[in-house]
Amino acid sequence: MKLQTATRLGLYAVLELARDPERTLSVMELADRFGVSSHHLAKVLRTLSVAGLVRGDRGAAGGYRFTGNRRRTTLMDVVALFEPAPGQRAKEPGEDTDIGAALQRVLIEIDEIAEATLRSISLETLLKSNASFLRGL
Repeated sequence: MKLQTATRLGLYAVLELARDPERTLSVMELADRFGVSSHHLAKVLRTLSVAGLVRGDRGAAGGYRFTGNRRRTTLMDVVALFEPAPGQRAKEPGEDTDIGAALQRVLIEIDEIAEATLRSISLETLLKSNASFLRGL
């Protein structure tokens, strides 16, 4: 499963903010941390805000903070905000051939396994399992 840039940024932002839900970070701070455009990241954060995972506050002390549930929110919950639903992607050239159809069945199975894995990992699980690694960053 190849994730779009917006999906990866959504995961990065949610995980970074969920590390310390009391902390507020500006779009610029997050963009600098990830080495991306603040404009692009702002669009991603708006999507996360509409989903209720983060909250944006305006003003001098403004920024974003995590408002979701670390234990109940899975990686797939975030991925689903940015990736097309299964069966909604455009057909690739060659899929209508016998070989293309056979290969597509394998690729669908791989995506299903990846999705099941992403559904099984909560933000809490990922953050706790990597706590010692993340402290060093």
